[in-house]
Amino acid sequence: MISFQQILFLITILVAGYFFFRRVLQIRKNILMGQDEDRTDQPTKRWKSMLLVAFGQKKMFKKPIPAFLHLLIYIGFIVINIEGIEFFLDGIFGKHRMIARLLQRLDLTIFYSITLNIFEFLALAVILSCVFFLIRRNVYKIKRFDGVEMSRWPKLDANLILIFEIILMFAIMTMNATDQILQERNVVGFPNTGLMIISEIFASPFYRPFNTELVLAIERIAWWAHIIGIFSFAIYVTYSKHLHTFMAFPNTYYSNLEPFGKIKNMPEVTREVNMMLGIAQVESPTNSETVRSLGAKDIKDLSWKNLMDAYTCTECGRCTAQCPANQTGKLLSPRKIMMDTRDRMEELGDLLAKSGKEATDGKSLLGDYISKEEIFACTSCNACVEACPVTIDPLSIILQMRRYMSMEESSAPQEWNAMFSNIETSFSPWKFPPSERFKWADEFTKEN
Repeated sequence: MISFQQILFLITILVAGYFFFRRVLQIRKNILMGQDEDRTDQPTKRWKSMLLVAFGQKKMFKKPIPAFLHLLIYIGFIVINIEGIEFFLDGIFGKHRMIARLLQRLDLTIFYSITLNIFEFLALAVILSCVFFLIRRNVYKIKRFDGVEMSRWPKLDANLILIFEIILMFAIMTMNATDQILQERNVVGFPNTGLMIISEIFASPFYRPFNTELVLAIERIAWWAHIIGIFSFAIYVTYSKHLHTFMAFPNTYYSNLEPFGKIKNMPEVTREVNMMLGIAQVESPTNSETVRSLGAKDIKDLSWKNLMDAYTCTECGRCTAQCPANQTGKLLSPRKIMMDTRDRMEELGDLLAKSGKEATDGKSLLGDYISKEEIFACTSCNACVEACPVTIDPLSIILQMRRYMSMEESSAPQEWNAMFSNIETSFSPWKFPPSERFKWADEFTKEN
């Protein structure tokens, strides 16, 4: 017979699953608003990049102490949630510690006990790491965590997720501690798990004086708190900067494999130049290839990879901390570029979902979110790309918006327009004919 707990558990799964997958589909739809771009070449390199950068967190270790603590949280998050398999089985079948029962029949309780102690050690490591990061953010006030883009919500979001993880870990410790006490008291339905050292030291003393009924109630509350916490965390993450815990994997796989200094040419312009020079075209444009604009003004002008980058942004500020323009007082912040792109994508995605594909609100990413002053401050040095721990490329977005302003609006700075004119007429940024390009060497030759 199905128990009330089983019914409630199934309802919880269905409700959480509905909101989670609805949000995932919306994120996918928003990313696909971007232009098509082929990122399927060199699969071996892409898998290697994903394993080293996303899974191995290679670029994080430029700052070893926070990187190590971040790794503890990351490993703890993955490994501890393996225990979620047993939670899921318990909820479905209405029993407690299904895997422990199975291993007990196979005389492998010691294996279960060792595994739980590893989980508990990681849970304690996660708690200590989260406390360290909370102090680091709110007491020491690291400079790169500030900025005009780091308004109330981004700061609150960063703290909320750390507090959330601490609560989840305490729920596990509480459940294990009360579970051990109920085992000691031979309460029916609580199989032997062996000694769980961390919860025995830090949690059990608080609950041992309580009567059995109260201990049992606390154990059930902790179990449900962890279950609801996991589902709530999964949904919340899709609205948070911590979406990078999932998005880092596809984002690093589809990252740019070209050298950082190589700037991608615009196919439309390359085609026109080749035609002017009489160079035969390998492919001729089809009727379906319509050019929206030269460069990017709004979300739909960017590529899907640019939009995936925006959802992957960790808001860690490493890019902005390394940006020479930002360090000299300019308005440019690569982190703000990514956050603005994500905010505009969310806004436009909601509008299109409600009003249809052709709906418009009269806004655009360039102008309403990102100013020309920010874009023109960029030196194209790629410091932001190099610094990003999940291979986000803010420079790609900046370059596309600069191209739009130069080629569609003719609103580049006057100095740039003079340089463009010189390149067109004299084939160099300086205004003198090509025939005089090596004239400076004549005097050097005479001296020798």
